[in-house]
Amino acid sequence: MPADRLHLVRHGEVHNPRRVLYGRLPGYGLSADGRRMARQTAQYVHGLGRPIGALICSPLQRTRESAEPFTVLLGIEPVIDERVIEPTNVFEGRRMSRALMNPMSWSHLSRPEIPSWGEPYAMVVDRMQAAMGEAWRATERGDVVIVSHQLPIWVTHLAVAGLPARHDPRRRRCALSSVTSFELVGDVWRETDYAEPAATAGAVDVGAV
Repeated sequence: MPADRLHLVRHGEVHNPRRVLYGRLPGYGLSADGRRMARQTAQYVHGLGRPIGALICSPLQRTRESAEPFTVLLGIEPVIDERVIEPTNVFEGRRMSRALMNPMSWSHLSRPEIPSWGEPYAMVVDRMQAAMGEAWRATERGDVVIVSHQLPIWVTHLAVAGLPARHDPRRRRCALSSVTSFELVGDVWRETDYAEPAATAGAVDVGAV
């Protein structure tokens, strides 16, 4: 039997005092509030009363730290999967407000439908759904939790909903420590729920690609 449900969990707030786009840069772990958010989300998933058969996370520090409360509550060690990592982005390490004012940056904004500033959305969706499908088939019982990042989760949502991948990053429905849930019906993913179980008022959320 395959898994019962799959939850894409976004990491908690990152310690980012310079407010840069951190992307895949090392050294960007959770803030104290981010750790609290991760605990609240793990408690929410645990409180659903559904057995968890697998825990997967991206290799970046903030997702590994966001997976830790799940290990504490559920006794499951996370499996690292490179396919659920943050996409690449040419603006990594820079403050976006300043980067966009620089004419040297404008060439990277020419094709937002791809996008021209980073890894193509289509490639992100393909690797995310490959990781999701493999985890679904390999989990004999219970749900799968995958701790990932805002953009991979959001473009997966768009793909499942049959919507264009091009979007305004400011309008993503994927809050810190949110949970977007799916099930696989035949060969088709279907979104079943979205939840924001963590208190995020006042959080700094400016570093997602």
